Amino acid sequence: MTGTAQRFFISYAGVDRQWAEWVGWHLERSGHQVRLDVWDWRTGDDFVERMDEALAQSDAVVALFSKSYFEPGRWTREEWSAVVGRRERLIPVAVEPFTDAEVPPLLATKVRKNLYALDETSAIAALREAVDGGRRPSAAPAFPGGGAPGVPDEPVGPGEAVVPDGPRPRLPGSTERPELWNVRPANRDFSGREAEIERLRAGLLRGRRSAVYTLHGMGGFGKTQIALEYAHRFADQYDLVWWIDAEQSDQIPVHYTELADRVGVAVAEAGAELNARALLRYLRRQSRWLVILDNAEDPEQIEPWLPEGQGHVLITSRNPNWRRIAQPMALDVFTRADSLAYLRSRIEGIAEEQTELLAKDLGDLPLALAQAAGVIENGMTVDRYRRLLTENTGRILREGEAPGYSASLEAAVSIAAGRLADRHPEAGALLRLAAFLGPEPIPTEWLENARPHLATIPGDPDDLMWPQAALEPLRRYGLARIDGEALQIHRLTQAVLRDHVTPEQTRAIHDDAAAVLAVVAPGDPQSPVSWPLWATLTSHLTAQHIGVRDRAELRATLLDAVHFLIRSGRPRTAVELATGLREVWTTQSGPDDLDVLSCTQYLGHATSDLGDMWAARPIIEDAFARRRRTLGDDHPDTLKSANDLAAILGGLGEYAESHRMDEETFARRREVLGEDHPETFQSANNLAASLRVLGDYAPALRMDEDTFARRRRVLGEDHPDTLQSATNVGGGLADVGKLPESRHTLEDTVARCRRTLGDDHYATLAAVSRLASTLFALGEYEEARRLHEDILARRRRLVGDDHHDTLTSVNGLASTLHGLGEYEEARRLHEDNLARRRRLFGDDHPDTCTSALNLAVSLHSAGRYAEARLMDEDTLARRRRALGDDHPDTLRTAENLAVTLHALRHHSEAVRLLEDTRARQRRVLGDDHPDTQRATRNLANAYISVGKKFKAQQLMAKKKPKRRLGRKSR
Repeated sequence: MTGTAQRFFISYAGVDRQWAEWVGWHLERSGHQVRLDVWDWRTGDDFVERMDEALAQSDAVVALFSKSYFEPGRWTREEWSAVVGRRERLIPVAVEPFTDAEVPPLLATKVRKNLYALDETSAIAALREAVDGGRRPSAAPAFPGGGAPGVPDEPVGPGEAVVPDGPRPRLPGSTERPELWNVRPANRDFSGREAEIERLRAGLLRGRRSAVYTLHGMGGFGKTQIALEYAHRFADQYDLVWWIDAEQSDQIPVHYTELADRVGVAVAEAGAELNARALLRYLRRQSRWLVILDNAEDPEQIEPWLPEGQGHVLITSRNPNWRRIAQPMALDVFTRADSLAYLRSRIEGIAEEQTELLAKDLGDLPLALAQAAGVIENGMTVDRYRRLLTENTGRILREGEAPGYSASLEAAVSIAAGRLADRHPEAGALLRLAAFLGPEPIPTEWLENARPHLATIPGDPDDLMWPQAALEPLRRYGLARIDGEALQIHRLTQAVLRDHVTPEQTRAIHDDAAAVLAVVAPGDPQSPVSWPLWATLTSHLTAQHIGVRDRAELRATLLDAVHFLIRSGRPRTAVELATGLREVWTTQSGPDDLDVLSCTQYLGHATSDLGDMWAARPIIEDAFARRRRTLGDDHPDTLKSANDLAAILGGLGEYAESHRMDEETFARRREVLGEDHPETFQSANNLAASLRVLGDYAPALRMDEDTFARRRRVLGEDHPDTLQSATNVGGGLADVGKLPESRHTLEDTVARCRRTLGDDHYATLAAVSRLASTLFALGEYEEARRLHEDILARRRRLVGDDHHDTLTSVNGLASTLHGLGEYEEARRLHEDNLARRRRLFGDDHPDTCTSALNLAVSLHSAGRYAEARLMDEDTLARRRRALGDDHPDTLRTAENLAVTLHALRHHSEAVRLLEDTRARQRRVLGDDHPDTQRATRNLANAYISVGKKFKAQQLMAKKKPKRRLGRKSR
């Protein structure tokens, strides 16, 4: 390479590190300076800071284009974007073939050089031309027909190069294998694991002396497949690659003897051990070798046979205990994205939905995915395979060709479990017990507390070292993950283990599993502090292969689990669990049993949370009627049902009856439970809500403020009920026109909800929704839009398109888009929302009327005044009938109708309607309320239109009215 020395930064994807080092080596060999992360950056450096620094100090960036380079999420995007943005020099060189469609538009026009599919001399020449820019020669070129070719290693250029330590890297991409090579063919179906291979390669290259890495993980994770892929992918970087089956450690010297003979250091009359030692001495003097010890078990037996020197050792093992002699690298199941990609590559024409469901059923376990693909490729439908996976798991997991794997999942698990049971009976019994619980982590504390009640575990029940002594063999045999203070078994491993348990053993294990769950005491199911433990317990209570619904000792725990699911925002799971419990318990104890009635109440509550209030109503009415008859009107359980029924009636638009029941329940609870009981707070909260929907904003706010203060004192600042009251106060402040105060309260509440409950909890979404509405009222449409869009996406994902809360979010977003001038999109959303609300709630429901009002606003903005008038008139009639003449929503509808009449030039009629509406708003809401002020401005403009300018001036005093009348979205 010729020309002035330059400073280059090399931008590349992690999988192309070989190319980066090859390019960097040859650039520095030619006298240039190179900044390359793996050479110049240290562990702990700030990546972004070092990248910015390198870009600023470089004359140009050499970008190694490949398919991986353009993948979303790569830091390469930040690197080339920075270069293009600064208009600095970018030198693209392609290191593998790719299509133009894979290249981002900003890079598509860049001229690039191809380095792949060339011999090394040609690749160096291509790199030289790319870097030097194809400068014109200063002297006459040599005659092409004569002269000896140049030596590519010889530095040509200014200065002495400073090349990183180590041997010169080879040109990547060669298809040649080392002469010393005994690795079986690559797996054609290998997919995914790019991050793991990148990490493995980087780790092995960091070692200046021999680098030893261990890939460890449970059976079926694909440890051997990764080692095989690594050997083939990086074969061109080694002079020797030797694969050894290390499961029988005493056979390692025999395998070494074969290699010793190949390299010429074996002595025929010497034994295997002496020849193995000779090989180790040989490797110590060599470089660029890779020894793979596959399926090793015992680190102590492997340690004496670890090679040393300038090479790499890769070990695969179920056993994770390698840290003393190797760098351990834990494997997990596939990411879901890798699972989907693998299934799509193996099963032609599989539907996206089927792919997702199959990957989920198989728990993303690589071996199970390979077996499933093998069966389905041979003619079985995906649906039938999934059904058999549930009905006959052990049998189906024995079937299917799994390329590259030595045994089926069923065989691999059965062999390992058999060895474990033979050598460690307590560990084997613990493994069987864990197979009947859920696939989620099982805290070892549960096992410790339940040990005296476990009949299937052999040994001394008072052994102080149990279960720790039994956990280590599980970990060593790769049958369970021991993480912190919990163990976890993959769901398919559990299924295989259950398939090998006799009916007699199954009954005894069910008793032990129930005993484990019975000792768990997570705490208050309503408190977020207890939710992590409740989530763990509930996952095991709902496990399919343990029957706990009919166990009397677990009834209280199961009811609390349903309550937890409701309060933590998981109503669908709550419905599923409560439905099953109600059916079993009703058969056992009858429909009037106290536990059955509690379960019925929770089932109705969860059903309403799912948005199906019509289905929830008869369930709640049934519990209420039975409790009144068996317990009386004042019993706390009866009042719970009364509270829930009132809420359902309100949701269905029966506001008067809902309000009556809320008043009565609140009075009874104050008398029976006291003013500061949490259930009394609940009734006060609901009574305030019913006042609010009736348009009594001021008394509703006063009640919310009182409830908020009491809940803060009794329950604490961050209790979900306290946060609910805070949201209600913030919304109530907006209702009475105190918008800045509303914003301040709601912003604080949203922050607390997100910190305590998470972004997806229903209370968080309610708080954010109210904040978005306040921002809309303040005219901050862009921020309101951002919040509404986020809430809508979350609610659609969590509860579906037709849920009451989702439709509320659609309404808020549509009104905000209208405020931003995006009238067509706003109208489209309002039309769809109105159709859904009519279908779900009927024409007279207040929410339906809200959608009708807002659609009329959109029609008015589009100049379709006649249509808007008809819709306003119909909505006004319905609201007067349902809410009364003085309800704020009725008055907003009347005001909008007046504005449309004005647009139709019915000025006198508009004036009369606005005069009446404004007078009512002043009496109901006060002069300073935004609704009253807007009506005042509209009336002043209407006066001007009929020639009453002096009256308009008197009305507005010193305020200058807008010439255009405004309509109100709600």
